[in-house]
Amino acid sequence: MRTLIVLSLIMTSVYGYSQQPNIIYILADDMGYGDVAALNENCQFPTPNIDKLTKDGMSFTDAHTNSSCCTPTRYGIMTGRYAWRTSLKSGVLSGYSPLMIDTERTTIASFLKKNRVIQRHV
Repeated sequence: MRTLIVLSLIMTSVYGYSQQPNIIYILADDMGYGDVAALNENCQFPTPNIDKLTKDGMSFTDAHTNSSCCTPTRYGIMTGRYAWRTSLKSGVLSGYSPLMIDTERTTIASFLKKNRVIQRHV
């Protein structure tokens, strides 16, 4: 069975949290909790960049997904809703599929933008 893990890391450039946080989602297919050296001292390969994010920021390690495949997982992260509440009951979408998220639905991006957390595009 394929493992899909979401590491949600929130980092700030100032430890006093005087600035808005950067939110980074790392979705990695076929990756488990023990595949990051900072979270597993017996990891069999180096993961220096993820280790630095973990060391310098906050790491949330109790993550769950609403599916074992990519499309419903991304839908859940972006909307905060179960993907099975959509018309997609199984499988994944291709790159040319119709939109799965209604353009009027609140997403994490629209929520942050509305609350002035997103101030500029990079």
